[in-house]
Parts: sequence; C-alpha cells; structure tokens
Amino acid sequence: MSDVNPTRVAILGASGYSGAELIRILLGHEGVELVCVTSRSEAGRCLGDVFPRFRGVGVADSLKFIEPDIEEIVATGAQVAFLALPHGVAAGFAGSLLEAGLKVIDLSADFRISDAGVYEEFYGIVHPDPALLAEAVYGLPEVRSGEIAQARLVASPGCYPTSVILPLLPALADSLIDPASIHVVSMSGTSGAGKKADASLLFAECNESLRAYCVPRHRHLSEIEQELSIAARQKVTISFTPILTPVTAGIYTTVYAAAQNGAQAGDLERSLGNAYGAAPFVRLLGENIPPDTKHVTRSNFIDIGWAYDSRTGRFVLMSAEDNLVKGASGQAVQNFNLMSGLPQTSGLIGL
Repeated sequence: MSDVNPTRVAILGASGYSGAELIRILLGHEGVELVCVTSRSEAGRCLGDVFPRFRGVGVADSLKFIEPDIEEIVATGAQVAFLALPHGVAAGFAGSLLEAGLKVIDLSADFRISDAGVYEEFYGIVHPDPALLAEAVYGLPEVRSGEIAQARLVASPGCYPTSVILPLLPALADSLIDPASIHVVSMSGTSGAGKKADASLLFAECNESLRAYCVPRHRHLSEIEQELSIAARQKVTISFTPILTPVTAGIYTTVYAAAQNGAQAGDLERSLGNAYGAAPFVRLLGENIPPDTKHVTRSNFIDIGWAYDSRTGRFVLMSAEDNLVKGASGQAVQNFNLMSGLPQTSGLIGL
C-alpha cells in the first residue's frame, strides 16, 4: 500500500458507460478514495445496487449516488472531480468546482476546443463557459504530460480523436506526410454512443451490420484537426468516416496519407519510436503488423501498426484502442495520475 494519503475523488455522471469504467478503475486505485458519485436517475441508491458487479468491492456497498449539486459534492471533501457528463452540461459544473478548490478532469467535449466559435460550429450550442477555455489543457498524456501535471482543468480527449491523433502526430511533426492528403476510416463499438435510448442502437438494428454515420462532418473532427494543425504547424483538414460496428467496445482506425520528402517506412518507424518509446500505454507493433481490438479492450493501451504502400506512395497507419478506457475513462485516470504526481500507470495496469 502507498504511504501517501489517497486523493478524495468525485465522479459526476457516474451511471453512464464512461462513469462505470471510472468506478471500476478507481475502486482498485490505491491512490484514490472514492467519496462521491452523482446521477439524477440513480440518486439515493447504493453504488453496488446500481452496478452489482462492484458489490463487496471497497465502498460500493455503502456509497450512495447523490444529485449533482455543487454544495453536496463539495461537502463530501472531494479534491478532484471527474465530469462524465454530456457536452454542454459539464461546463456548467467545472467553474464552480474550480472555485471551490477542486481540480477537474472533463471527459466531455466542453473544454477540448480552444476556440469557442469552432465549438459552437461543431456542437451547435454557444459555449457555456468560454472564459475557461484558455486555462484548459488538452489531456493527451503522451504529448502534454508537463502541462497536465500543472493543470487545474484537463480536457480528456475523445475516443476517435485519440485513435487518430496519436498515430499521426509524429509523422506530421517530422514532415513525413502531406497534411492535405489525410483520409481516416474509424470503426467503433456501440458503447461509444453512450447509455441512451435510441432505436438505431438496438441489438436487432446493429447486430450483423456495419453502418457509417455523421458523414462527412463528425463533431470530433474539431479537436482532431485542432491537434493535427498544431503538430503540422499549418491548418490541417482531413476526411473522416466513422462506422458503427456490432461490438460493445473498441475502436479500429485506419489512416491513409501520402508520403513526402522521400519518406519511407523506416522514417515513420523512427518518428513513432522517438515520440512514444517511453510512453507506457502506446505499443508500437512494427511495420506490416496490424493491431487487433481484442488485444486492447478493457485496457488503457493503444496499439499502433503501419505500412508503406510503394504503389501509391502512401503510408497506412492503423490503431486499436478501447473507446471507454484509453478513449475515455482510462485516459482520464492517466491524466489524474499526472496531476497527482503519481506514475502514469497507477491503477491502470492489469485491468
């Protein structure tokens, strides 16, 4: 056991899929004392009754869901709050929690986009708290670990963006690919749509079927293009096709991009190795080795493979991750670890 006092943690929106994953991870995290879980629909019920799989584990049989009331949350003594809330809702809590002295890790999109105008363009609503955008740190641990460690407010990246950004950033930063040539196809499990009643997500509608959606303008394009543009040092606009697949969890992304400046597969391998050689949750598989979602689900790893197509002069980058873990809750805990001065792997290995 650690000699350091555990950090008291609250999860707002703890009854959804990402919230449940946060609970699962944090109940086994020695650096955490889970003191608060909120849910309007489950208020008054014990955590272990809402999620029977957690019965007998830690505080699951005694901790009750409460309404998402700022005063009640602060009264629990929480020091860090995870916001597993819908976009447009999370921002309404962040400012008040920060004023009360809590650190905030937001799993929604509310603080991922630095430009409030772009947020409104892609999400269809005026940003609820634009003054906080300048302070928020985009929480990609492999890229901004130092900034995350010093932050009060971290915007944890989305699931699709994580799967797209991590493979592409090194190649763009090293000018190995033409930024104008990027085309992405990503396949995601149904849990990525959240825990909501939607006829299009019924088992009978999704099973044995593949379906593209939000073409050609998925809202995650806003943060993907923001981060790729920073790496490329120029405006980057990509083509992106998301596809719903009949699995519960997992994302598989395939990226096509034209090589430039004479770049070959070895150059890409060196670029990825330099960027992620010390990253605990990025596994570089090697040239012509495609990843597989079954090797990353229920883990915080992202596996990356690549190939060079000499016939077309294009690189093919492939990644696999769990959309609820590395794409959401696991990455949020990775950010929590950095903010708390803990090893990035705390609570995340052996899931």
